Amino acid sequence: MPKSSADDKILSYNDVVLRQSDLGILNGPYYLNNRLIEFYFSYLSSSHPSEHILLVPPSIAFWIMNCPDISSLKDFLQPLNLPSKNLIIFPVNNNNDVTTVEGGSHWSLLAFEKTANVFMHHDNYGGMNKNHAKRLYKTLLPFLGVSGTRYMECDCSPQQVTGYDCGLYVLAIAKEYAIGLKAICGKTRVYGLHKSWNVLLLKGFRVFVLRFWS
Repeated sequence: MPKSSADDKILSYNDVVLRQSDLGILNGPYYLNNRLIEFYFSYLSSSHPSEHILLVPPSIAFWIMNCPDISSLKDFLQPLNLPSKNLIIFPVNNNNDVTTVEGGSHWSLLAFEKTANVFMHHDNYGGMNKNHAKRLYKTLLPFLGVSGTRYMECDCSPQQVTGYDCGLYVLAIAKEYAIGLKAICGKTRVYGLHKSWNVLLLKGFRVFVLRFWS
Protein backbone atom coordinates (compact mmCIF):
# COMPACT_ATOMS: atom_id res chain seq x y z
CA MET A 1 0.00 0.00 0.00
CA PRO A 2 1.46 3.41 -0.96
CA LYS A 3 2.40 5.67 1.89
CA SER A 4 0.06 8.62 2.38
CA SER A 5 1.46 12.11 1.96
CA ALA A 6 0.61 15.35 3.75
CA ASP A 7 -1.23 16.59 0.65
CA ASP A 8 -3.50 13.56 0.28
CA LYS A 9 -7.16 14.54 0.28
CA ILE A 10 -9.00 12.71 3.06
CA LEU A 11 -12.37 14.44 3.25
CA SER A 12 -14.49 16.96 1.36
CA TYR A 13 -17.30 18.80 3.13
CA ASN A 14 -19.33 21.41 1.27
CA ASP A 15 -16.63 23.55 -0.37
CA VAL A 16 -13.84 22.66 2.05
CA VAL A 17 -11.24 19.95 1.47
CA LEU A 18 -9.24 18.44 4.33
CA ARG A 19 -5.86 16.86 3.77
CA GLN A 20 -3.72 14.43 5.74
CA SER A 21 -1.65 17.27 7.15
CA ASP A 22 -4.79 18.79 8.71
CA LEU A 23 -5.47 15.67 10.74
CA GLY A 24 -1.86 15.76 11.88
CA ILE A 25 -2.49 19.24 13.27
CA LEU A 26 -5.56 18.02 15.16
CA ASN A 27 -3.51 15.29 16.80
CA GLY A 28 -1.60 18.26 18.25
CA PRO A 29 -0.57 20.09 20.16
CA TYR A 30 -0.50 22.44 17.16
CA TYR A 31 -1.90 25.80 16.08
CA LEU A 32 -5.01 25.36 13.90
CA ASN A 33 -4.75 26.42 10.27
CA ASN A 34 -7.27 28.21 8.02
CA ARG A 35 -8.70 25.01 6.56
CA LEU A 36 -9.58 23.48 9.92
CA ILE A 37 -11.38 26.60 11.07
CA GLU A 38 -13.20 26.96 7.74
CA PHE A 39 -14.19 23.30 7.90
CA TYR A 40 -15.71 23.60 11.36
CA PHE A 41 -17.51 26.83 10.45
CA SER A 42 -19.01 24.99 7.48
CA TYR A 43 -20.02 22.16 9.80
CA LEU A 44 -21.70 24.60 12.21
CA SER A 45 -23.58 26.25 9.35
CA SER A 46 -24.93 22.85 8.30
CA SER A 47 -25.66 21.43 11.75
CA HIS A 48 -27.28 24.65 13.07
CA PRO A 49 -28.77 26.18 9.92
CA SER A 50 -30.27 29.64 10.13
CA GLU A 51 -30.74 32.41 7.59
CA HIS A 52 -29.93 34.82 10.42
CA ILE A 53 -26.38 33.50 11.01
CA LEU A 54 -23.28 33.92 8.87
CA LEU A 55 -19.96 32.29 9.75
CA VAL A 56 -17.32 33.93 7.60
CA PRO A 57 -14.38 31.76 6.43
CA PRO A 58 -10.91 32.84 7.59
CA SER A 59 -9.72 33.74 4.07
CA ILE A 60 -12.70 36.07 3.54
CA ALA A 61 -12.30 37.74 6.94
CA PHE A 62 -8.58 38.18 6.29
CA TRP A 63 -9.14 39.86 2.93
CA ILE A 64 -11.80 42.21 4.33
CA MET A 65 -9.35 43.30 7.02
CA ASN A 66 -6.38 43.70 4.66
CA CYS A 67 -7.95 44.78 1.36
CA PRO A 68 -5.89 47.74 0.08
CA ASP A 69 -8.86 49.25 -1.79
CA ILE A 70 -11.86 49.57 0.53
CA SER A 71 -14.10 50.78 -2.30
CA SER A 72 -13.73 47.43 -4.03
CA LEU A 73 -15.24 45.62 -1.04
CA LYS A 74 -18.81 46.60 -1.94
CA ASP A 75 -18.99 44.12 -4.82
CA PHE A 76 -16.91 41.57 -2.92
CA LEU A 77 -19.26 41.59 0.08
CA GLN A 78 -22.55 41.73 -1.81
CA PRO A 79 -23.01 37.92 -2.01
CA LEU A 80 -22.71 37.71 1.80
CA ASN A 81 -25.78 39.96 2.24
CA LEU A 82 -24.47 41.29 5.55
CA PRO A 83 -27.41 43.65 6.30
CA SER A 84 -29.81 40.67 6.43
CA LYS A 85 -27.93 38.85 9.21
CA ASN A 86 -28.60 38.99 12.94
CA LEU A 87 -25.28 37.38 13.81
CA ILE A 88 -22.04 37.44 11.82
CA ILE A 89 -18.96 35.61 13.11
CA PHE A 90 -15.46 36.46 11.89
CA PRO A 91 -12.24 34.66 12.79
CA VAL A 92 -9.47 37.21 13.33
CA ASN A 93 -5.82 36.42 12.59
CA ASN A 94 -2.85 38.67 13.34
CA ASN A 95 -1.18 38.03 9.99
CA ASN A 96 -0.41 41.38 8.31
CA ASP A 97 1.17 40.01 5.12
CA VAL A 98 -1.33 39.30 2.32
CA THR A 99 1.39 37.45 0.40
CA THR A 100 1.91 34.91 3.19
CA VAL A 101 -0.41 31.91 3.28
CA GLU A 102 -1.16 30.56 6.78
CA GLY A 103 0.73 33.41 8.42
CA GLY A 104 0.10 34.86 11.85
CA SER A 105 0.43 33.42 15.31
CA HIS A 106 -2.93 33.99 17.01
CA TRP A 107 -6.68 33.53 16.39
CA SER A 108 -9.54 35.39 18.05
CA LEU A 109 -13.23 35.85 17.25
CA LEU A 110 -15.21 38.97 16.33
CA ALA A 111 -19.02 38.69 16.40
CA PHE A 112 -21.48 41.27 15.12
CA GLU A 113 -24.76 41.07 17.05
CA LYS A 114 -27.37 43.09 15.17
CA THR A 115 -29.99 43.39 17.91
CA ALA A 116 -27.43 44.85 20.32
CA ASN A 117 -25.74 46.66 17.37
CA VAL A 118 -22.34 45.74 18.69
CA PHE A 119 -19.17 44.03 17.57
CA MET A 120 -17.96 41.81 20.41
CA HIS A 121 -14.33 40.72 20.31
CA HIS A 122 -13.40 37.50 22.11
CA ASP A 123 -9.64 37.27 22.57
CA ASN A 124 -8.38 34.41 24.70
CA TYR A 125 -4.83 35.73 24.98
CA GLY A 126 -4.96 39.05 26.79
CA GLY A 127 -6.18 41.19 23.90
CA MET A 128 -3.35 40.24 21.55
CA ASN A 129 -5.57 40.71 18.47
CA LYS A 130 -7.34 43.85 19.63
CA ASN A 131 -5.89 46.12 16.94
CA HIS A 132 -6.61 43.63 14.18
CA ALA A 133 -10.20 43.16 15.37
CA LYS A 134 -10.74 46.92 15.50
CA ARG A 135 -9.40 47.26 11.96
CA LEU A 136 -11.86 44.62 10.75
CA TYR A 137 -14.71 46.33 12.64
CA LYS A 138 -13.96 49.75 11.12
CA THR A 139 -13.70 48.29 7.62
CA LEU A 140 -17.09 46.57 7.93
CA LEU A 141 -19.07 49.55 9.28
CA PRO A 142 -20.15 50.98 5.88
CA PHE A 143 -21.49 47.61 4.71
CA LEU A 144 -23.85 46.60 7.54
CA GLY A 145 -26.83 48.82 6.77
CA VAL A 146 -26.98 50.23 10.32
CA SER A 147 -25.46 53.20 12.14
CA GLY A 148 -24.13 53.77 15.63
CA THR A 149 -22.51 50.32 15.84
CA ARG A 150 -20.23 49.92 18.84
CA TYR A 151 -17.08 47.87 19.40
CA MET A 152 -16.49 46.02 22.68
CA GLU A 153 -13.83 43.74 24.12
CA CYS A 154 -15.50 40.85 25.96
CA ASP A 155 -14.11 40.95 29.49
CA CYS A 156 -15.37 37.45 30.27
CA SER A 157 -13.67 35.62 27.41
CA PRO A 158 -11.96 32.46 28.72
CA GLN A 159 -8.16 32.69 28.55
CA GLN A 160 -5.97 30.00 27.05
CA VAL A 161 -3.18 28.47 29.10
CA THR A 162 -1.16 27.14 26.15
CA GLY A 163 0.46 28.81 23.19
CA TYR A 164 -1.45 26.87 20.55
CA ASP A 165 -5.12 26.44 21.56
CA CYS A 166 -6.36 29.84 20.31
CA GLY A 167 -8.05 28.30 17.24
CA LEU A 168 -9.92 25.81 19.39
CA TYR A 169 -11.31 28.64 21.50
CA VAL A 170 -12.54 30.31 18.31
CA LEU A 171 -14.35 27.12 17.28
CA ALA A 172 -15.86 26.56 20.72
CA ILE A 173 -17.05 30.16 21.08
CA ALA A 174 -18.48 30.12 17.55
CA LYS A 175 -20.45 27.01 18.49
CA GLU A 176 -21.84 28.74 21.60
CA TYR A 177 -23.00 31.64 19.46
CA ALA A 178 -24.58 29.43 16.80
CA ILE A 179 -26.47 27.30 19.31
CA GLY A 180 -27.48 30.30 21.42
CA LEU A 181 -28.97 32.24 18.52
CA LYS A 182 -30.90 29.23 17.23
CA ALA A 183 -32.32 28.63 20.71
CA ILE A 184 -33.82 32.12 20.92
CA CYS A 185 -35.43 32.13 17.47
CA GLY A 186 -33.20 34.55 15.65
CA LYS A 187 -32.82 37.21 18.36
CA THR A 188 -29.27 38.04 19.34
CA ARG A 189 -27.85 39.13 22.66
CA VAL A 190 -24.45 39.90 24.15
CA TYR A 191 -23.06 36.57 25.23
CA GLY A 192 -21.12 36.00 28.43
CA LEU A 193 -18.71 33.07 28.59
CA HIS A 194 -17.34 32.12 31.95
CA LYS A 195 -13.62 32.65 32.52
CA SER A 196 -13.28 29.22 34.11
CA TRP A 197 -13.63 27.47 30.74
CA ASN A 198 -10.55 25.36 31.31
CA VAL A 199 -7.91 23.44 29.41
CA LEU A 200 -9.60 20.06 30.01
CA LEU A 201 -12.70 21.27 28.18
CA LEU A 202 -10.54 22.41 25.26
CA LYS A 203 -8.70 19.09 25.13
CA GLY A 204 -12.07 17.36 24.97
CA PHE A 205 -13.13 19.67 22.17
CA ARG A 206 -9.99 18.80 20.16
CA VAL A 207 -10.78 15.09 20.58
CA PHE A 208 -14.40 15.64 19.48
CA VAL A 209 -13.33 17.49 16.36
CA LEU A 210 -10.70 14.86 15.53
CA ARG A 211 -13.24 12.04 15.86
CA PHE A 212 -15.73 13.87 13.68
CA TRP A 213 -13.25 14.58 10.92
CA SER A 214 -11.45 11.25 10.97
